[in-house]
Amino acid sequence: MRAWQVERSGEPMDVLSLRGDVDVPSPGPGEIRMQVAAAGVGLPDVFMCRGVYALTPKLPFTPGQEAVGVVTEIGEGVSLQIGDRVMAVSSFMVGSGSFAEQCLAGADFAMVVPPEMSDPDAAGFLIPFHTAYVALVRRAALAAGESLLVLGAAGGSGSAAVALGRSLGARVIATAGGGDKAEFCRSLGADHVIDYREDEIAEGVREFTGGRGVDVVFDPVGGAAFTAATRCIAPEGRLLVIGFASGSWGRVEAPHLVNYNYSLMGVLPGRGYDRRFKEEAHAFLLERWRSGDLPVSIHGVYDFEEVPKAVDVLARGSAFGKVIVSL
Repeated sequence: MRAWQVERSGEPMDVLSLRGDVDVPSPGPGEIRMQVAAAGVGLPDVFMCRGVYALTPKLPFTPGQEAVGVVTEIGEGVSLQIGDRVMAVSSFMVGSGSFAEQCLAGADFAMVVPPEMSDPDAAGFLIPFHTAYVALVRRAALAAGESLLVLGAAGGSGSAAVALGRSLGARVIATAGGGDKAEFCRSLGADHVIDYREDEIAEGVREFTGGRGVDVVFDPVGGAAFTAATRCIAPEGRLLVIGFASGSWGRVEAPHLVNYNYSLMGVLPGRGYDRRFKEEAHAFLLERWRSGDLPVSIHGVYDFEEVPKAVDVLARGSAFGKVIVSL
């Protein structure tokens, strides 16, 4: 089969190679094989190409975490059926990512796609919105009327958090870098947008909240943005650590956390949650997707032959929402 592979570490445009002789993988217990119809592109794919992601598999490997497609083979103990159309997290950690004609995926986090949902929407739905759900609903218990700061709000996970936060009745403050991204965040329904290239995040938040600070912070960025968030979080606020799009994790200052009486929460969808929880979360999210509350914001859909170009959009930080590859 055809698959894009990384055979050495570097920038995506330099290290992704299309191979036509890759073996079709066989699913093990608890796994499915799927014919990929579309794949979501995320920053972890950039970091895997560079060899700096903690879960980077051994070389050579096929990246791509997010997939939608039809089940073609099932492993032992799997209740899904051949022919089911699912959205799933690929088995990228063993090198069988979704930038391929077929890939493996864990059946435990493979969800049936509604007939009315398109392949691109399904490819960009599972990880961003389940991350937002675990963060805002499960971990932070975000309530209507509370304030929510979304860092990196123009990205895939950030735009999902803005949409879910609005759907939950929160007042959403979004941060983005540059006028075009700030305008995109306004189009998502953010109540207030801070262009961090022009204004200081903490100062902007304090001004919008009348000096109180925000109740909840959704942080997929890390680095300096994380530090700014700690300077404008309200007493008993919840700071949700999602990722490190900046290239570095936020640095926790324990005395500051204690003195200002806020909580730090790690967020990872999938791990530690059973199938029942995932199905309940999925039903919750799909109901709001059907109502129009949770649109999938898609930057662009690229052909399979354009995978390096698609990943490079993320590497350059120029994406607005999700980048999708179509097969």
